Amino acid sequence: MRSSPKRLPALLLGTALVASVLGIGTIASAAGTDNAGPPAVATAGAHAGHVMAVSTQASGDDPDGDGYIPAVPQVTGVTPSTATPPPAYHHEFQAGCAVTHTAPDDPIVYPGQFGKSHDHTFMGNTSTNAASTTGSLYGGNTTCKAPADASAYWMPSLYKGDQKILPVGPQVIYYKAGVTDYRSVRPFPKGLRYVVGNPMQSAEEFRAHKGFVEGWECGDSFFNTDIPASCPDRPDVQLNLRMQAPSCWNGLYLDTPDHKSHMAYPVVKPGTNDNMCPASHPVALPMIEFKMAWPVNGDMSQVRLASGRGYSFHYDFFNAWEERTLKALVDHCIVGGLQCDTRGFDLYRPERGTVLNADHRLP
Repeated sequence: MRSSPKRLPALLLGTALVASVLGIGTIASAAGTDNAGPPAVATAGAHAGHVMAVSTQASGDDPDGDGYIPAVPQVTGVTPSTATPPPAYHHEFQAGCAVTHTAPDDPIVYPGQFGKSHDHTFMGNTSTNAASTTGSLYGGNTTCKAPADASAYWMPSLYKGDQKILPVGPQVIYYKAGVTDYRSVRPFPKGLRYVVGNPMQSAEEFRAHKGFVEGWECGDSFFNTDIPASCPDRPDVQLNLRMQAPSCWNGLYLDTPDHKSHMAYPVVKPGTNDNMCPASHPVALPMIEFKMAWPVNGDMSQVRLASGRGYSFHYDFFNAWEERTLKALVDHCIVGGLQCDTRGFDLYRPERGTVLNADHRLP
């Protein structure tokens, strides 16, 4: 990772950078939760609608258009923690966020370019669209249980045939410690954003991805790299997926041209089974884990993503938490070694109290 990258116009970043991140689908005629389907997958290895397009605009948070958005202030002088903390099996809290809308937009990869992406299902901030910036998201309305979480979360929409299938109710988004020394985790910087995974990845690459947890699952079928051909046709069965994000930050940029290089996954401390941040990305942040559930089962042969086959799954995160609330939850639940719900309450450690009140607000 370069400590002082240099400035290239956004247009010159071109296909090589965008191709490493996202493809696009057909342009929908309108946003919203319509049931217009993506083009059919022509072959077993095809990705629906993946015609690569270069991002022709810079984010409103990137005035010089070079793809690098500096953190203010930048976090320097950090050494990755190699300490062994007191034993704590859990160090996490949950953000329960429901679906808000769908649209062929992606404010990280295609900022300002409405309709240029494949279709995405958005959660959290209700205003998220192609033109979203830190300022437009911060303090906005949200479907997350904590009103202070105005962050934007999104993933490719899922279809069964031509019908769009949306997750129902709040989805489980974990905020965890990705490193062994959970005491070293600090809150996300305001405006941090990144992409997890790659819609152009192969099945093998998806399975080998460092964020792969259990893959696609339904009923008693686990660790699938593609959507299962069938699932038990029972009311209690849904299609599920879990995938973790990188949690080590370089401390310098809120975004980089490939939307990934400023973040890294933890590495194993030599001679141990402990995880720590690499020296290139020394700042430990919460590890987000999507645990999504779609209400679909039975014959799954026509189930696919807007980005293509199941192994094209990826997701995006754009932080717009109110800082005091996020810090309170991180300090109490992650640094404090607890297994918290969305209010910061650990059922097994009730004596430790709760962070948020009954309205999910910081007292």
